[in-house]
Amino acid sequence: MDMAGQESRSLRALKELAKKSENKSCADCGTPDPDWASCSLGVFICLSCSGIHRNIPSISKVKSLRMDHWDEAQVQFMARHGNAEAKAIYEAHVPAYYYQPTHMDCQVLREQWIRAKYERKEFKEPGKQTIFFNGIKEGNLWKRGRDNGQYLIRKFVLSERDGILKYYVKHDAKEPKVYIKVSTLNATLQPEKIGNPNGLQLTYIKDNKTRHIFVYHEDGKEVVGWFNAIRAAQFHYLKVAFPTASNDEITCRLTRNFLREGYMEKTGPKQTEGFKKRWFTLDHRRLMYFKDPLDAFAKGEVFLGSSDHGYDVKQGLPPGTQSNSTWHYGITIVTPERSYLFTCENESDQQGWIVTFQKIISQSMTPQECTVEAHFKHRS
Repeated sequence: MDMAGQESRSLRALKELAKKSENKSCADCGTPDPDWASCSLGVFICLSCSGIHRNIPSISKVKSLRMDHWDEAQVQFMARHGNAEAKAIYEAHVPAYYYQPTHMDCQVLREQWIRAKYERKEFKEPGKQTIFFNGIKEGNLWKRGRDNGQYLIRKFVLSERDGILKYYVKHDAKEPKVYIKVSTLNATLQPEKIGNPNGLQLTYIKDNKTRHIFVYHEDGKEVVGWFNAIRAAQFHYLKVAFPTASNDEITCRLTRNFLREGYMEKTGPKQTEGFKKRWFTLDHRRLMYFKDPLDAFAKGEVFLGSSDHGYDVKQGLPPGTQSNSTWHYGITIVTPERSYLFTCENESDQQGWIVTFQKIISQSMTPQECTVEAHFKHRS
């Protein structure tokens, strides 16, 4: 057979391998129909993950399924391996708390997941993935100042046993500046908002008010390590609190991404004040608004209950509303106490917020959420 015929046969065989159910999504992030592969690891991957693999040339050799030449030996290697085998080897012992990113997640999460699997081989053997030393994780992070916005080095200490995260203003300080219970803590990677590829946002509840802390580290491995350490501490806390709960039931209660963030305009309770542009963050049933996306404290919060408790969301503003808003795509949130009026810059934003609000309001409230609702009513 001539070379052209051999190559054609190899490409047909490669395409058949890519159609196998185990190979029909990216081995690293789950993107459907990947059209790249690592011919040294034997996995089918998407374009985005192929870029990360390309940065680890000692481990992974990347080729396009469509544009590159594949010889018969390389195709046979892919046939002997594939995504299912790679998962069984490189993800054999991923801890239950460890966050496995999807194509929706930021670069640093996906890159460190790929490096942890193939470069550091953290999950091939049990117990190799170590986050705590004697139940403690300690290290320095750059923290944004609450008032001046300046980032300064701060020492952070996380105790898995006590379920407490602390940070110190000075390295030799005897007392921490803040104690944070992991049961009230959320962590989410926020590179765009913070303006750093390794930006991490910590959010916690104190006195039923939300506080944000913005940090970063120069090393992506370190910041993802802190993110997963917080998840590990939460996992430990919940295992103790709910000993009969399954791992799946617990992991879904660990750190979470915000449901939606972005700018809207809002007016005050009298609905006669001027509309002001604010940054909004929806964290499940808490809709918080800020003057600036990096403010430590929200200027206000709205609790979104369920429809069977008198909550509703409507497109547009009430008839007769005197709106001086520069944006004209209105949203009205109805609560048992009052209505909240917002405007969006365009119809796409308006519909995006409405769909997200409706999804929350359609869900029945848990007893814990009823308690939070009572705190909001007491504050208003």
